[in-house]
Amino acid sequence: MTVQELQQRVDAWIKTYGVRYFGELTNMAILAEEVGEVARIVARRYGEQSEKPSDRDRSLADELADVVWVTVCLANQTGIDLTEALERNFAKKTARDSNRHRSNPKLNGNQ
Repeated sequence: MTVQELQQRVDAWIKTYGVRYFGELTNMAILAEEVGEVARIVARRYGEQSEKPSDRDRSLADELADVVWVTVCLANQTGIDLTEALERNFAKKTARDSNRHRSNPKLNGNQ
């Protein structure tokens, strides 16, 4: 699915099942909570923290999808076309970082 289709599907779902969007501040708090859940899984599964038995069944994919979902909700309710925003972001990153990462010895194993 395209990003535009994603925005349309989330909007249709909200209007069909969710009644209405939560307010922007509520969605911002939910986004922070979802990012925290991603961080918890990554810290325990891929980092140095030990994983608790209650964390083992948590799905990183599902939590990442929750982050995308709430991000799309915020974009929809604030009138942001994420396709356009992402295209501008790619252009910004390319202009800013086109040589920076290739010449970074930390990324090339030349530390």
